[in-house]
Amino acid sequence: MTAAAKLNLISVEDYLAGELESPVKHEYVDGVLYAMAGARNAHNLIASNTLGTLHMRLRGKRCRQYNSDTKVRIRLPKSARLPKRIRFYYPDGMVVCRPNPQDDSFQDEPVLLVEVLTRKTRRLDEGEKKDAYLTIPSLGVYLLIEQDMPAVVAHRRTKDGFVREVYQGLDALIPLPEMGIELSLAEIYEDVEFKARRTTRSRPALP
Repeated sequence: MTAAAKLNLISVEDYLAGELESPVKHEYVDGVLYAMAGARNAHNLIASNTLGTLHMRLRGKRCRQYNSDTKVRIRLPKSARLPKRIRFYYPDGMVVCRPNPQDDSFQDEPVLLVEVLTRKTRRLDEGEKKDAYLTIPSLGVYLLIEQDMPAVVAHRRTKDGFVREVYQGLDALIPLPEMGIELSLAEIYEDVEFKARRTTRSRPALP
């Protein structure tokens, strides 16, 4: 964090009020705001497919899905440098079984969090965000969805901590016993066009 940022930290209250008026979404990390960039159509299609499928699976159940306009609030352990360590992120999707009041603009107790990976966000989604998300006591599983191939990595809570699971191919099913449902990769990637992956050819040997 730069000296300038230290002098201009934004309060949680000002951040939440400002987000309701701002035409650009910002994520909040310990008092510093970070503007969010747009996404490609493939990214948005995958996120929409995932949320649409979750909506169908969750009908009649107590849990509900929320889209990328809903923030998740994370309260990290305090430190000597930062007595209040609060973050707000906009995941691509989430499922909540114990929702905040409908007047709030964020959720505190997600059971499922979803991020669709891009080249720009991969390091953040697999690093800083993952580390923060996995501290949420209510979280059962964090899904990282690839954009360029049918593959999903799940970080799932077990009695021994979070374990990493990999699901590949359109025939794969992701069990979500935390909500009593499952999610298929065929539904996640419906109508998504995958670009042919480049392969490196070896140079022919000289005679």
